[in-house]
Amino acid sequence: MTAEDSLAMMSNDSTNMTSKITEGVAGAPNEAALFALMERTGYAMVQENGQRKYGGPPPGWEGLHPPRGCEVFVGKIPRDVYEDELVPVFESVGRIYEMRLMMDFDGKNRGYAFVMYTQKHEAKRAVRELNNYEIRPGRLLGVCCSVDNCRLFIGGIPKMKKREEILEEISKVTEGVLDVIVYASAADKMKNRGFAFVEYESHRAAAMARRKLMPGRIQLWGHQIAVDWAEPEIDVDEDVMETVKILYVRNLMIETSEDAIKKIFGQYNPGCVERVKKIRDYAFVHFISRDDAVQAMRNLNGTELEGSCIEVTLAKPVDKEQYTRYQKAAKGGAPATATTTEVAQPNYVYPCDPYTLAYYGYPYNALIGPNRDYFVKGW
Repeated sequence: MTAEDSLAMMSNDSTNMTSKITEGVAGAPNEAALFALMERTGYAMVQENGQRKYGGPPPGWEGLHPPRGCEVFVGKIPRDVYEDELVPVFESVGRIYEMRLMMDFDGKNRGYAFVMYTQKHEAKRAVRELNNYEIRPGRLLGVCCSVDNCRLFIGGIPKMKKREEILEEISKVTEGVLDVIVYASAADKMKNRGFAFVEYESHRAAAMARRKLMPGRIQLWGHQIAVDWAEPEIDVDEDVMETVKILYVRNLMIETSEDAIKKIFGQYNPGCVERVKKIRDYAFVHFISRDDAVQAMRNLNGTELEGSCIEVTLAKPVDKEQYTRYQKAAKGGAPATATTTEVAQPNYVYPCDPYTLAYYGYPYNALIGPNRDYFVKGW
């Protein structure tokens, strides 16, 4: 490639970017204010696919893309409020990585936006300080953590397929695959349960994969598959996690008893295990002290118990009200309600597996939704 070719390509790229910016900003009701904002901050602004993106990345950014938990959802935005008013508010609590304002064909916004910060603590501060912020007299913004789901549930997988085979096959037909999570059958550890969770590099990649894998469009190993959004993992405050004294144990044998679990987990400090609750091949081990729980987790994770390699993690406590709100945001359905016969329940649930809510008094379908059959039918 000659120097002239390089210059020509750079010129074309510059022209394309300018046209995108012009398309998104030129002619807007507040065009002058938007250009002034870009000049002040150095952020670019591009409109495409029904949204106007400010930043992403910000000027001079050299790091990785911010991790999950850095984005907030902003609702109840007056339709004639734009970035020139929103950015000063949201940059007051942290450095903005990008802001995506949803736009309508008439040039007005659609009433909501997503703001991604460079750090998780900045997003948490935005929720804490900017929820109910009065952007206009009598007009309050709604700010909450964004449900950025990057995980798909895929059912109908042949039960003899191993994780590596599933990862290879899914990677052939979809892009952006980061990981595949497969659980062994409770009855036969040589088989999977007929489903897997696929983690993608972004919500967009997961959404594109979901569209491509919809029933009738593609088969895996000659089998019809079922595809849905997986239950998204909830971020738990670090301060709360520092208090957890309960371990979550996965991949147990069906016949392993609570007494056997209590014995193996209590071996490092006799009497340290308060109680054990086992449901099929999952269990919660309650400790008297956090130190004993952490020691047992470090020593036993990945070890073999009665012929099965177990996974041991700290259980993630989530406030019940937060959990039902999170479900509604993620699934678009009505929030879960407790059964009429349930007794007094703890303030936290531990959403680690399909059986957890049954343990804490929730109906199965509150957690599983359309995927319920894959969990409750025999394996």
